[in-house]
Amino acid sequence: ALHAGFKEVEQELPGAEDLDGAARALMRLQDVYALSVKGMANGVFQRAGASRPPLYSPSRRVSLSADDCFHVGKVAYDTGDYYHSIAWLEEAVGLFRLSYGSWNPEDRSSLEDALDHLAFSYFMAGNISHALSLSREFLHYDPSNQRVVRNVAKYEKLLETGTAASAGPLRRPNGTHLQSRDTYEELCQRPGGQPAPERLPQLHCSYETNGSPYLLLQPAKKEMVQIQPYVALYHDFISDTEAETIKGLAGPWRSVVASGEKQQKAEYRISKSAWLKDTTDPAVRSLEQRIAAITGLDLRPPYAEYLQVVNYGLGGHYEPHFDHATSRKSPLYRMKSGNRIATVMIYLSAVEAGGSTAFIHANFSVPVVKNAALFWWNLRRNGDGDGDTLHAGCPVLAGDKWVANKWIHEHGQEFRRPCSTDPQD
Repeated sequence: ALHAGFKEVEQELPGAEDLDGAARALMRLQDVYALSVKGMANGVFQRAGASRPPLYSPSRRVSLSADDCFHVGKVAYDTGDYYHSIAWLEEAVGLFRLSYGSWNPEDRSSLEDALDHLAFSYFMAGNISHALSLSREFLHYDPSNQRVVRNVAKYEKLLETGTAASAGPLRRPNGTHLQSRDTYEELCQRPGGQPAPERLPQLHCSYETNGSPYLLLQPAKKEMVQIQPYVALYHDFISDTEAETIKGLAGPWRSVVASGEKQQKAEYRISKSAWLKDTTDPAVRSLEQRIAAITGLDLRPPYAEYLQVVNYGLGGHYEPHFDHATSRKSPLYRMKSGNRIATVMIYLSAVEAGGSTAFIHANFSVPVVKNAALFWWNLRRNGDGDGDTLHAGCPVLAGDKWVANKWIHEHGQEFRRPCSTDPQD
């Protein structure tokens, strides 16, 4: 009965891939928010080497065990990422030393395992003397291990002959899809994503009908976030009930760590998504009417894509990208409705920390505002892509981030957003 019950729920339980994904998520949070590994292990989201207040203070602190820290370090170690493996394995070794001799049923690894991996990480990073001292400590607990005995002899010889390369500073591995990492991380860390004071006078809030009868009795609450690129935030755009309905409709999930049309692993986007037609539910139809009203654009097929609902969990993110196609070879053009002229992104939930939308080249970020909709033009009036719309979804530090995206294409909008007299516009 127990076996049958387990088989029934097995597909819903996290597996090895999920465990490794969680380890990578912790390293992503460590990097993007410049967090201290020791702090994370203690359940505190404190920036490394900073006296500033924690980025997030949970009401209930949950500490990581020595085994947890070992697993994170091992995931980095297995990919040759010694920058991360050293920090996490150091924490694991420290915790295992404190509890050495006591048996923990949850531990799959041990002090010896952590010392072994940490010693080799230091060796690969060029710190031979530290690799030697850790290997000697290992032999104190397991003197019969011939492989480590050989390693000790090797490290001693390297130090004696002076052939060991001097250890340089450990460098973080480069993000595969990340050109502007420093700006991106600074924007993610910026509290509230506040614009520079000199830009504030140009920004305003207003009630908007956009000439639409649909908005006459209940105008949209519009906050101008940025002039160039044009980015506006519409507050209370969706009700709590509508948001919950749309979240509930978003299934079955398709795991989105996707690249192009082939569903393959890609570290630049970590989330789950589903697509909803406007015929799925009256709530989706009503939402699409509201989007058409505030944007003044034609959303009828094939001028817009289906509503995409995305869920980002812990560490869920999307690295800097453009919503519009930057090449005529892009699959977007197969829709035969032109490029993506505009994006509407609706925040269906609040998050406790993290998850901002960062506009890299424009140097500002927009925090998650529950039930609000973010709108921006991807293309200029002349049809060229707007380079200032390069944006990213910062990793979720705490909570569960849900968004709904509506991508609108340029065909069908010719008389709704006509060209300017200035060909450069």
